[in-house]
Amino acid sequence: MKKFISMFLVLLMIISLGACTKEESNTSATEENIKESFIPEKIIIGAIPTQNQGDMKSAMDKLGEHLSNELGTEVIIEVYPDYNGVVEAMNYSQVDMAYFGPLTYVIANDKGGAEAIMTLLVNGEPYYYSYMIAHVDSPINTLEDVAENVGDLQFAFGDVNSTSGSLIPTLALKDKGIFRSQLDTDFKEIFYTGGHDATALAVQEKKVDVGAVDSAIFEVLKKNGAIDESKFKVIWQSEPLFQYPWAVKKGTSDELKVALQEAFLKVTDKEILDVFGASGFTKAEDKDYEPVRQAAKADGRL
Repeated sequence: MKKFISMFLVLLMIISLGACTKEESNTSATEENIKESFIPEKIIIGAIPTQNQGDMKSAMDKLGEHLSNELGTEVIIEVYPDYNGVVEAMNYSQVDMAYFGPLTYVIANDKGGAEAIMTLLVNGEPYYYSYMIAHVDSPINTLEDVAENVGDLQFAFGDVNSTSGSLIPTLALKDKGIFRSQLDTDFKEIFYTGGHDATALAVQEKKVDVGAVDSAIFEVLKKNGAIDESKFKVIWQSEPLFQYPWAVKKGTSDELKVALQEAFLKVTDKEILDVFGASGFTKAEDKDYEPVRQAAKADGRL
C-alpha cells in the first residue's frame, strides 16, 4: 500500500511539473506574441547630417545595433545628405523614426504628424544655442559690428532648414534690418554650407567672415580636433533652444513609443553620445518645440 501511495505521489509531481512547464511555455509565448504585435520586423530611422555623413556613420551604426538588441528587431539608421530629405522621408512613411533639428521637426509635424518622443542631454540639460562665430583675428566682435560692417562681410549659414544654422540667426539679422530674404540681404555675400562643420571650417580658413553654428556641435568639433579651437571667437549667442528631437511617424503605437524611449534611455556608449556632444538621452514631447514653431511662423517657414 505504501509503495502504491509513493508511486502515486511521484506520478502526481511529474504531472504537476509538466503542467508548470507548459504554463511557463505558454506564458513566454504569449509575452512574445504581445511583443511582436507592436514591434515591427524592421525599424528604419532617418537622421539629418549635423556633421559630415561619413563622420556620423560609425556612431549611427552602433546606435542602430544598440536599439536592435534592446527591441529584438532590426534597426537601421540612415544619415541623409540634407535636412529636407529626412522631412520628406517621414512624410512619405519611408522611415519609422527620424532625428530632426527643431525646425525640421516642426515642419515634419505640421506636414505629416511626426511626434517628438526623445531628445539629447548636453551637460545634463536638454538645451543648446545658436552661435555666430568669427575668426579670432577678425575685427568683428558683436552682432552690432556685423550690422555696421554688413556690406563688407561674407556670412555662412548651415543647411537652409537648420534651426541654429539658419532660422534663429536669420531672425536676429532681420531684427537688425540687414536680412530680408535669401535673395535680399545687405551682406557682400551669403552662403549655405549644408552643415555646421563646413561652416566652422569656412570661418577657420577665412573663406567667410562670420558663420552660424550649433553650440553643441561646435564643441564636438573642437573636442575632436576637426577644427582649431584657437582660431575662433563667439560673437553672438541665442536664447536657449530645446535640443534636437527624435520623432516617430504618425500612427506609431503608444507601446512602441515607450519601448523606443526605454531603449534610448539605456544608451551609455561614449562614441554614440560624443557624435552629438551629448551626455545622455531624455524624453521629449511636442510642446517643447513651441518656441521654434513660433519662430518658424515668424520667418514664414510654416
